[in-house]
Order: sequence, then structure tokens, then C-alpha cells
Amino acid sequence: MYNNILVPISFDAERDMTGSLKLARLLASPEAKITLLHVMEHIPAYAISYLPVDYIDEARKAIKIELDELAATVPGAHGVVIEGHSGRSILDWADTNKPDLIIIASHRPGMQDLLLGSTASQVVRHAACAVHVVR
Repeated sequence: MYNNILVPISFDAERDMTGSLKLARLLASPEAKITLLHVMEHIPAYAISYLPVDYIDEARKAIKIELDELAATVPGAHGVVIEGHSGRSILDWADTNKPDLIIIASHRPGMQDLLLGSTASQVVRHAACAVHVVR
């Protein structure tokens, strides 16, 4: 049983978070703290000028609401939204908050992942704690 679990959440259509949440419920101790973490990727400067002025703030609020709704289905869970590059930001958050387990969803790897690496593979290679990959 784990006491501090990090579950990175992606809202991409091809990602299924139900397996990660189910596993978090299963592996959590009764008093566990479970963090559902979403990383908002930075929008390039050339693209930001085409978006409404309050786009980032409104997107952050909407994501936080959705995370909080998910967290309500998992005992001891809460949602956190941060900004940055997904893989690096997840690892930085984990270094600061010291989870004893990261449960991360992964998709079937394609050619792009073989060349560039996926978020899940970056977390697996560099995390200082146990990592469980859900596919």
C-alpha cells in the first residue's frame, strides 16, 4: 500500500484515465494522499496572439474543475494544475512532493515515440520513486 500517490492526468482523447484511477484506489492505503496532476503545456508565443486574452486563465479554471470532479471519485484525492513540459514538469513536481508511487497512463508507442520519447517513458526512466504504467 502506498501513502502518497501521483497520478498525472491527460485529457487527450486517446488517453483513458479510468485504469489509472482504479489502480490508485486499489494501491492506496486508507490514509493515502492522491494527487491528480495535469500539466498545461506552454503555448508558443507566435500562437498566443491568436487566442483570447483570458484563454489560459479560463482553460486553467476549466481543467481544475474537471480534476476536482475526478478527485471526488477517489478517496483522499485532490487536483493540481501546473504549467510546463509534461515529462519534465511531472518529474519536477515529484522531486518536490516526494510521492512513493507514480501511476501514469501510456498509449501504444508509435514511430514518433521511438524518435522523441513519450511522457511515460521519460517519467519511467528518471523518477526517483516507483512508477506503474497503465496501458
